[in-house]
Amino acid sequence: MNRILPNPRVLVIDDDRTIHQAFADILTPRNLDSTSLDATMAALFDEPAPTTATGVVQFDLDSAMQGQQGYDKVKAAVAQGRPYDMAFVDMRMPPGWDGLETIEHLWQVDPNLEVVICTAFSDFSWDEIVRRLGHTHRLLLLRKPFDKAEVWQLASAQARKRHAEDDSRRHLLELQESNRRLAEEI
Repeated sequence: MNRILPNPRVLVIDDDRTIHQAFADILTPRNLDSTSLDATMAALFDEPAPTTATGVVQFDLDSAMQGQQGYDKVKAAVAQGRPYDMAFVDMRMPPGWDGLETIEHLWQVDPNLEVVICTAFSDFSWDEIVRRLGHTHRLLLLRKPFDKAEVWQLASAQARKRHAEDDSRRHLLELQESNRRLAEEI
């Protein structure tokens, strides 16, 4: 089933403006050459890139320069009922929260947020990361310098995963409510 989803909402949390520009160059449609991206996606994944009526998937990209600012944006998005689908989070963002502390706070307000850690080098081993954040399928690692196709694929796949899981949760709640009403009738 390849239904058209709303524009995936992506948050980039990094203290380097050039990283934000790199993500914008990759994920925003005004900077994408849809023909070459479609060809790349077809070659890499043996299927065309997911598309909207205008061509390539359009990401709604937002930026935060520090972990606290990213937390505030995630909190506001959840309060508005328009949560981010995924976030790319840098590990080193002096002088504020590091990436792990940022992710811990993000997951307090949105435990379903998909996160990709982006780092050239980490102050934490993978064991330390797992010890603090737990074994979770909501966390991936992307090393800098990153590959454009990997960034696009991660953003697309994680957003689709978030939408599918949200749909499953909604369907489960509907089934539980139907069962409750049926039990009352019986």
